[in-house]
Amino acid sequence: MGSHHRCWSRPAVAAMPVSGCGQDEVVLDKRVYSLAAAVEGVQDGATVLIGGFGNSGIPGELVHALLEQGARDLTVVTNNAGSGEEDVAALLREGRVCKIVCSYPRSKGSVWFEELYRARKVELDLVPQGTLSERLRAAGAGLGGFFTPTGADSVLSAGKEIRILGGRRQVFEEPLRGDVALIKADRADRWGNLVYHSAARNFGPTMATAAALTVVQVRQFVELGELDPEAVVTPGVFVNRVVQVTPGVLA
Repeated sequence: MGSHHRCWSRPAVAAMPVSGCGQDEVVLDKRVYSLAAAVEGVQDGATVLIGGFGNSGIPGELVHALLEQGARDLTVVTNNAGSGEEDVAALLREGRVCKIVCSYPRSKGSVWFEELYRARKVELDLVPQGTLSERLRAAGAGLGGFFTPTGADSVLSAGKEIRILGGRRQVFEEPLRGDVALIKADRADRWGNLVYHSAARNFGPTMATAAALTVVQVRQFVELGELDPEAVVTPGVFVNRVVQVTPGVLA
């Protein structure tokens, strides 16, 4: 994906000193209170990981905030290339995307991707869905890559290392890192611990680990201790900013 660079202009986490027990303590609070603040500092040319599968788990309000923010020449990594006029399709429509890395570029309503691709105004890197998820996971785990038989006998393996492992042709795939991840979760506390809702979980957990800056929209904030530790899927250590949104309302 080219050089990996920082893409925000100031610290993403609020750390407030408070007095306690005779000495200063630091209160960690990753909440931000507007969508504009959530995407502040995303730079032109950034690689942006966008969660979602079909219509499930798409961080729509964050994507539209990024559209308003104005960053251009983006490389977008996502499962689908958008549909209709919303979300990823809106970024494509407004000419903000120079390259898209995805598994399903064509689906019902993907008119903007198809028009721009035919006009050679957007580049496509087609990645099988399981490979896409595993490349993100490899980035988050700090791995140097992995071999997979998926695509090893197709044009998708062109220019890549091929080995025979376990009697099968396998192709080497590199980690897929992002400058920014935009994901959707159901609930969060101020430390950024996340709980997802059902299938909306999809790519969120892996993308959260694979980006330099992870920004999350949630339905609800809860107090520390209210989330069952056994239900926390993404620990707050992987999260930089969290914003609460009301579905269908842009702030």
